[in-house]
Amino acid sequence: MRAQSLPTLSFPAQSARDVRPREDREDGVQAEGRPASTARPEHRPATEAILLVGGKGTRLRPLTVHTPKPMVPAAGVPFLTHQLARARAAGVEHVVLATSYLAEVFEPYFGDGSELGLHLEYVTETDPLGTGGAIRNVAHKLHSAPGDPVLVFNGDILTGLDIRALVATHRSTGADISLHLTAVEDPRAFGLVPTDATGRVTAFLEKPQTPEEIVTDQINAGAYVFTRSVIDSIPAGRPVSVERETFPDLLAAGAHLQGMVDSTYWLDLGTPQAFVRGSADLVLGRAPSPAVPGRGGEHLVLPGAMVAEDAKLSGGSAVSSGARVDSGARIEGSAVLTGAHIESGAVIKNSLVGEGARIGARTILDGVVVGDHAHVGPDNELLTGVRVWCGAHVEAGSIRFSSDQ
Repeated sequence: MRAQSLPTLSFPAQSARDVRPREDREDGVQAEGRPASTARPEHRPATEAILLVGGKGTRLRPLTVHTPKPMVPAAGVPFLTHQLARARAAGVEHVVLATSYLAEVFEPYFGDGSELGLHLEYVTETDPLGTGGAIRNVAHKLHSAPGDPVLVFNGDILTGLDIRALVATHRSTGADISLHLTAVEDPRAFGLVPTDATGRVTAFLEKPQTPEEIVTDQINAGAYVFTRSVIDSIPAGRPVSVERETFPDLLAAGAHLQGMVDSTYWLDLGTPQAFVRGSADLVLGRAPSPAVPGRGGEHLVLPGAMVAEDAKLSGGSAVSSGARVDSGARIEGSAVLTGAHIESGAVIKNSLVGEGARIGARTILDGVVVGDHAHVGPDNELLTGVRVWCGAHVEAGSIRFSSDQ
């Protein structure tokens, strides 16, 4: 997908899919973005956030050849739209985007953020600075006082995190940094973050290599609240990793790092399979976002898409504007991007078909990513893990994983 043909931003000001009203919440917040007059100081929302959107998205290629990862459409709009919409719903007013790879794409699409009710600013790093370096690099754009909370989000995490609760935890505990933690069934692929009985972080542990090293199932979920003065203390002008340097060093120095375990929906969108699943979960309503255009459900068809009456869409499939799905095609749990064409009788399952790509009649895709403007001819069968590169051409009947008879 090329940046200049991203789908037009469509953000519902209020819809049935919006984050629910909070009149009944104990924290004194009446509704998203509006503090109640009785709200206690620790329940005031953080009004500033940093979004880390500079990564190259190498694991997602070819989806990210022409498009930065946060701008790849999920449930019909760039994934970043969902993060911005949820931040706004939690009371954030000012967001600084820390950009790097294909940085020129973001501002032409989102502008000043007014369509989302936000004030957006953009800072581009010319050399990779890591997560901590990127946070420090945008500090000059923040308006917060030294003791104020600032939210920081990784740009590739889809989550149902209660953002207000994370901020409230930060304020009530007096932490220097608060981290969203989530519990996972198999933590071996992640660094571990054990906490004491009060939720205070006690260590940051590398990926466990043996069962004895699995001392907790809690992992860093990629959302933080920093006290502003801590951001200013990160070394400037050089690469810094918050995970490997900032957090462990602060802990060793006696700083207060607080963990909040929130085990609602959480998904790292770092692989094509995860990204496709995340898009489907947004459409199905499993992952909450007020930015999903339309009502969602089993499928989402954006205005301008053409879908034959007898085509079958299910499993949270999304068909973007300008796409075409012909007679007898079946699409399950998949995303079909702008201008793509699915021909008659094709079966697309748990896959993503890139912008302007064409899938031939009777071809089967299952767990596949097809890059922008690629052409997979009729009667092919491509299964889990196959990535068809941008502009590639697969001749009719040339690849199968089963007999053609």
